[in-house]
Amino acid sequence: MKLSNSYFYTLRENVKDEDSNSGNLLARAGFVKKTSSGVYMYLPLGLRVSKNIQKIIREEMVKAGSQEVLMPALIPEDIYVASGRRQGFGNSMFTLKDRFDKPFCLGPTHEELFAIAAGMKIKSYKDMPFNLFQFETKFRDEPRPRYGLIRVREFIMKDAYSFDKDEEGLNHSYQLMFDAYKRSFDRMKLNYTIVKADTGIMGGLLSEEFQALSPIGEDTIVKCDSCDFSSNLEVAEVISHPVEEEKKTLEKVETPNCKSIEEVCDFLKMPYSKSVKALLMNVDGELVIFFIRGDRELNETKALKLLQGMELNFANDELIATSNAVPGFCGPINLSGCKIVVDREVLKMRNFIVGANEVNYHYINANPEDFKYDVCGDIVNIQEGDTCPICGGKIYFEKGIEVGNTFKLGTKYSKAMNLQYLDINNKLQDVWMGSYGIGIGRCMAAIAEQNYDEKGLIWPVDIAPYKVAIVVINMRDEEQVKAGNELYDRLNALGLDPILDDRNERAGVKFNDMELIGIPLRITIGKALADHKVEVKLRTAQENELVDLDDLETRIKELLAEAK
Repeated sequence: MKLSNSYFYTLRENVKDEDSNSGNLLARAGFVKKTSSGVYMYLPLGLRVSKNIQKIIREEMVKAGSQEVLMPALIPEDIYVASGRRQGFGNSMFTLKDRFDKPFCLGPTHEELFAIAAGMKIKSYKDMPFNLFQFETKFRDEPRPRYGLIRVREFIMKDAYSFDKDEEGLNHSYQLMFDAYKRSFDRMKLNYTIVKADTGIMGGLLSEEFQALSPIGEDTIVKCDSCDFSSNLEVAEVISHPVEEEKKTLEKVETPNCKSIEEVCDFLKMPYSKSVKALLMNVDGELVIFFIRGDRELNETKALKLLQGMELNFANDELIATSNAVPGFCGPINLSGCKIVVDREVLKMRNFIVGANEVNYHYINANPEDFKYDVCGDIVNIQEGDTCPICGGKIYFEKGIEVGNTFKLGTKYSKAMNLQYLDINNKLQDVWMGSYGIGIGRCMAAIAEQNYDEKGLIWPVDIAPYKVAIVVINMRDEEQVKAGNELYDRLNALGLDPILDDRNERAGVKFNDMELIGIPLRITIGKALADHKVEVKLRTAQENELVDLDDLETRIKELLAEAK
């Protein structure tokens, strides 16, 4: 690409409406441009990076035995109704109607269509296994798009789906995809970890996430300081220990105007961990009151899974009034008119504080024997310093950007979509499915978040839009211009596809732009040309080096190999 006649621009100032380093740098460097909240145009440099990421993934998918297809983005809404997922997507699904008033949606994901496609082939157990993948645009109406390409409303995803006759076959197909993902992210030079995760709206038997480590990551990654345990906060098990303490006599005490756990504990001069707080919630229209240790947080994912619920919100006054609960002074003792759910840690506590269901009163020295409950389970977030559920080590947190996920769907979608086959005994069986996704824009953003400095982006060689930039210092010097064009042709012939900065700009502007857009290797044609030499510099190097033109091709290959 010769910049003098190409679409190319950079911005000197930070972009005001970008709230992440990657979003700001990608916009400043002319890779992307926001058109509306959560929607971006990919400009020439950005599209090349996206294509390079797709190339890596495509090669690994094909190597793993998957075949590429392309599904429509415009999908009849009744397909999601048939699979039972329409309600789960709720307002996050973009919907519209055609001229015949038939409801359609812009596809948020494609499990159903792949199941339909698979049904065209699958009749017998002999028709499996096989795996299909695509690169397709997805649409999800995110309530709060943010962090540039990380949380958007329109995005390209590589999604793949495996089809097997039984669980053993699914496990094998899953491992093939899992290994292909690891190779893909390794080739992208991402610093990532793999964690167990909640299956969420996808459902199924198992979900694992590939999390690119980053301080701005939306997901909290739970790790252990003594073993390789790694999990998403949503599903990390909390290990609690019994409190070894003699039981004391239950006592009601006055706690005037102390409604919060902090106010109560401060008033009674007790640690927050010696209290049990109440969360009055609306779970699918039912009043459910959760009781957890005072210094813990409710894990909504765990809570909904325990109750097999769909939606959890704070209860309003009308719903609370169906019970004898008193907001601010609610406790499990003699509580009625609601479902009582207790975190299992509470059952190991001794002599704790709880509300008395009476204004301005709490109980002290409460114990599990003092109240009844309907359901008990692990419903709280794990905390740093907690015990590792695997080895007993200490838990610590990191932040991650989810760039990929893998699901063992089992037979959930095949049952919903009537995807069956005849087994060896000529009996109908449900197909076993797996689902595997990688967000292309998220990969780009995560790589950018992990690879930049005060000058701009630092792309890995195989991801960079161009591997080499040729900068001609003086466009009025005919020898420099000639040498620049000849080198440009030579490198193109080698398949390096370079940038030639032949703009009538000052050298400083050209250098700053090449560093901002993150080209791995820069070749400068200037005064040293009189000695048959050029300056060569890796993006990550501190100094230039002079290289004879006769040795340049060899040195370029060495440096690019070194940069990998």
